Formats: sequence, structure tokens, C-alpha cells
Amino acid sequence: MTISVPERSRAQESRAAIERIYVIMRHLFVRGHYKPSGVSGSALSEALLTLQPEIYGSMADTEKVELNGLAYVTARLPKGIERCRFVRLIAAEGYNNSGFEKIIPAKRRRNCYRIDEETMLIEVTRGRSEIYDILTHLTFIYIEADKIRAHALNEGRPTQEWLKLEKIVLEMPTVNLAIEEVEVRQQAISYTSTLLGRTFEETVEAEHRFRQGEPHNNSLFQIVYWLGRVAIEEMQHGQDYAARIGSDRQITFSSALRERIGNHIHGERWATDVKKFLWSRNLWQRPLHIISANLHSILNCLYAFPVLKQQIGKESIEEIAHHLSLPENLNLNQEVLEFALQHGMYYLEDRAGTNIHVQIFDTAMLPRDLLSPELQLKPLLIEEQPVILVMDYAFGEQAFELFDELLKPYKEKSKKLNLVSISIMGKAGTLVGNKGDLMLPTAHIFEGTADNYPFENDMSRQDFQGLDIPVHEGALLTVLGTSLQNADVLDYFRSSSWNVVGLEMEGAHLQKAIQAAAKIRKSINENVILRYVYYASDNPLMTNGTLASGSLGQTGVKPTYAIALKFLNKIFAQSQSVS
Repeated sequence: MTISVPERSRAQESRAAIERIYVIMRHLFVRGHYKPSGVSGSALSEALLTLQPEIYGSMADTEKVELNGLAYVTARLPKGIERCRFVRLIAAEGYNNSGFEKIIPAKRRRNCYRIDEETMLIEVTRGRSEIYDILTHLTFIYIEADKIRAHALNEGRPTQEWLKLEKIVLEMPTVNLAIEEVEVRQQAISYTSTLLGRTFEETVEAEHRFRQGEPHNNSLFQIVYWLGRVAIEEMQHGQDYAARIGSDRQITFSSALRERIGNHIHGERWATDVKKFLWSRNLWQRPLHIISANLHSILNCLYAFPVLKQQIGKESIEEIAHHLSLPENLNLNQEVLEFALQHGMYYLEDRAGTNIHVQIFDTAMLPRDLLSPELQLKPLLIEEQPVILVMDYAFGEQAFELFDELLKPYKEKSKKLNLVSISIMGKAGTLVGNKGDLMLPTAHIFEGTADNYPFENDMSRQDFQGLDIPVHEGALLTVLGTSLQNADVLDYFRSSSWNVVGLEMEGAHLQKAIQAAAKIRKSINENVILRYVYYASDNPLMTNGTLASGSLGQTGVKPTYAIALKFLNKIFAQSQSVS
């Protein structure tokens, strides 16, 4: 009797591809090095092409270079990496004290160092999530580089478009909109469009987007040329561009990084600095409320109104926030910051290599009579004088490291935090709504594992009534990396009984640390109040809705400040006592 085996669904194939990608990356990390064009690198590329992540758009198209994905990735990798054959991932190994220039990508805070024309070092301090993020981005740009190489060569010889673009890039590396260079720029766009397999119009739009990213990134012309040139050199082994043997691209991991990863070295130092500050300022025994959010929303909710109400004629905190978000108003942001530092705010710059800065607000020093009427201060606030600790967004697995260390007792004093609440303002991809919508998680589901974290969320739809912001409730999927998400997998979680409304990278890691501290270690109050609200930064299931399509911009102001105000008013209204 023949037993028929049902064909795997597209979602099942995609989930298998995700697992294969992570197995390969973990193997390469342990091994310590690999070549993108080698057996392991090719296996990684094939798995990524099988998966076809939404954020990488038309990556699987063998003719067209994916432009939105390229803009997204280059904004998160160091400037000049397109010229480098050697990329080395390192731990914090003292390069910050070297003479090498520190390069920080526009959209991802990580320290990078260009050692020479061919070598880029990327400092990894945020755990495995950061390694996976970097490797998938590098794999993507190498796939696109091979497309450029294919368009640049005709039967092994350089095309006219390639040679002419090369002349422009090498002789005029900063082609811009200056009147005398407009014609040259138009020519460069024409040559580049051929090498990208894109129309002239598409290339004009892409070139404009890349130009907006300067000085953090090189121009589209430079990126296309150098990606293609390095790929050609690798194929031709130095025959055309250099008389050297072995032009293979190579990615390596330092021994220090492989030894330190997962050991909480940076997180422990960071948490110790925070606790030491609280103790030294006599804030330790005061009721503490932790907020994970950006470093402008809570600050502006408390202090922007007193400083700017009369100056700019705006009444609501949201209106003031919109005004402050404009690039030309940096001086006003500085005024708010200086006022805050004089009225109860302390700023702790990261010294541990986590890239997570901290603000601490002593509510006893707030200018109560000047605060916005939108802040509902209660008499209890005056009596209890809570302390609010705002920490910047963690990245993936780093969230567990930081919270696991922060929620431990202060070693030197063997004292537990007087922790009352934890509030998380997160950015997430929505599966059921649009950019700017809110999501209230009822549980975090950790993708690829059996770990699920249901919890009682102190936030509800009623908290946002009358604000004209759509609110969705349900489980959130904690993914191993947004750059690996596939529409079929996401649609499965959305339409199945999992009832997933969105995806993010930190939720399960946070809950793992919080539950361990509250229920196992008993280092914080078991009844600590939890507040989770996410706003939708993208919709990976919607055409042109992925993170690669661009940032929220002004659309993000309304949900961000709606969440921040609700968090503050919840803190101000609740009882501060901890048993």
C-alpha cells in the first residue's frame, strides 16, 4: 500500500527555510569565518532566496536589483561597506580608543571601524539577534551585487554603461544637484538604471532616497559601482582590476566575540551603572516605574509644555511634539532638555557598550504648577514621589540581557528594587491594520520555539477611546529577525487560532526576564503591573508597507504621544505602595 505524502504548504517551506538559515548562521559563527561565495555562504543565500522575506522585496528576481531593500539595508550598515571585501564582527575590543574613525550607521546604533580600503569591523554588543541581523543584511547585498555584476559584464567584458559609470564615480564621487553637474548626474542615473535592471524613473526615485541619507551613506552611484566591482574582482580573481591572487569576499568573527556572546557582560555593566546611580541619589527606596520607550516622548510630555506653550502658541502635547519633530527645531529640543535637567531629570549615557541610554525622572522635582493639564496629577504623587526610569529600545535578545540584569538585587547592597510597574512602548509590524495603529498584546509567542508568555496587560481599548486611533488586541509574535519574515508564515499566524495581530523582536525576551525575576528569583514584586502598547511601524503583508518602504515620519507622533501620556497618567493614578 502506497502512502501519499501531502505536499508542504508555502508557509511550511518558509518556516523550514527560517530554521535552516539560523542553523547555518549559528554554525558559521561557531566556525569563525566563511566566504559568501563558498559552500556555506551559497547555502545561506539559497535559503534566503527560498524564504523571500517581505522586507527584501524583489530579491528573488534575477534581473531586477531590489531598491527599497538596498536603501533599508545600507542605512543599517556602515558607510563604505560596499567597498570592503573583508567584514569582521568583533566584540568591544578597545577600538573606541584607537585612531580609527568611528562609523555609526544612520538607522542602527552600532560602532564600526574602517581599517583600510578593504576591511570593515562591526562591533557587536547586543547579542545574537544583532549577529543574525547583520548576516542577513550582508547576504542580501551580496545577492544584489551578483545581479549588478551580471549586468556589468557581457561575455566577460565590461559593458559601456559600466565603464562610463566607473569614470563618473572615480572622477566625480560626489555627483549632486549643482547646476554644472546636472547633466552628469542624469547620465549617471541612465547608466545605473541599466546596471540595476530598472527603469530610468525608478532609478531617479531611488537616487533621491539615497541622497536624503547623506552624509550617513554613500550615493546610489557609489554603492552600485563598488558592489559590482568587488563582485567582479571576486569572479575574475584580480585579472582586471588588481594583480593579486584570491579576491574572495570573507566574513569573520573574532575570538573575543565568540567567547563573550551570551555572557551578559555589557548588560551587567549597564545595570550596575543604573543601580549605582539610583543608590547614590537616594532614589533607591522610592517607588520605581520602568518605561522602555524612545528618549523624547516622556521627556516632552513632562517638560515641553512649560517651556514652549507661550513661545510657539500650541496647547496640546501632541501639537507641541509635532512642532519639535521638525528638523529645523533642534534648538527648541535643546531648550526643553536644559529645562528638564534643571527640574528633576537625570541623563545616564551608556558606558557599557549597550547603546542603551537612560533617563531618570524624580517626580518630587517636577514643576507641578507649570505642567500640561493633560497630565492628571494626583495628591498621592506628592506623598509617594515615584521615580520614573526611561530606557531606550533594546534590540531583540538584548532585551532579556538588560532586564535580567536590571531586575536583580543591587549586588553591593543586596537590596531589591522597589519596583511598581513596567511599561513597554514598542514598535511592531501589524498584521491586521495600518501604520500608526495601536496593538495591545495579550501574550507573546516566541517564533520557532514552544515558549509562550501570556500575561495580564494593564492597558485596554478603553484607555484610548476618543483618540481616533485604531486599536487591535491579540497575541504578538516575537520573531528572531524582522529581516527574515515571510508573508506566508505571517498569514498563518494571523489567520490560525493563534490570533496574532503583529510581530516584534523583544516581547518574549522581556517576559522571560520579568517572569523569572518575579516568580522564580523573587527579586521583584510578584504583582508588578505590566503595560504593553505597540504602535505599528509597518505592515509586512501590505504592498509597499514593509519597513523598507520608509519610516513613519510625522505619522508616528500621534500614537507615540498617546501611549506616553497614558503611561504617565496610569503611573500618577495608581497606588505606589509595594508589599
